Amino acid sequence: MGEEETGEEYLFKIVVIGDSAVGKSNLLSRFARDEFDHNSKATIGVEFQTQVVEIDGKEVKAQVWDTAGQERFRAVTSAYYRGAVGALIVYDISRKTTFESVKRWLDELNTHCDTTAARMLVGNKCDLENIREVSMEDGKSLAEEEGLFFIETSALDSTNVNKAFEIVIREIYNNISRKILNSDSYKAELSVNRVNIDLSKQNKSTYTCCST
Repeated sequence: MGEEETGEEYLFKIVVIGDSAVGKSNLLSRFARDEFDHNSKATIGVEFQTQVVEIDGKEVKAQVWDTAGQERFRAVTSAYYRGAVGALIVYDISRKTTFESVKRWLDELNTHCDTTAARMLVGNKCDLENIREVSMEDGKSLAEEEGLFFIETSALDSTNVNKAFEIVIREIYNNISRKILNSDSYKAELSVNRVNIDLSKQNKSTYTCCST
């Protein structure tokens, strides 16, 4: 359709999910505006920000959606996930209960989102090493089990925040590029749900929090 090679054509919707108070909004504000709000309040409903990233000389717009973690706002679920091609599943390394909720969030993601979406498990607040309740090994292990990328971040001191989003954006870009390259068979098959799902076995990398 001639949409290929203009950077303007790339607009990727990415969702950030996880329990309330794991730092989703601050991850987004650190990525989009390089800001951190020490008095951040619970998100009401849904918010999104758009950030431009350059990949292989092309302009990619990442539209990153942040949602409330509380159950009472889950009515927005299907609209929130619609069209998402990437997801960050966030937990707080200092609160084990938020890590234990990850599988529930993954189930929700898999229910409402294409299984080929680029997915990353994010252990946020790695600046709170002294009160850590979830080991890095546990995070890596769960990510491997579920076929996710894994990273630990700190929205407070910026550790790995841009890297987390950039890895997901690049993975989405690579998925889209493969679809374009294989467009004949892709259009013939229309088996969108099966495009390179085995990426989780070959290319998953682990990015760790810097030592403090």
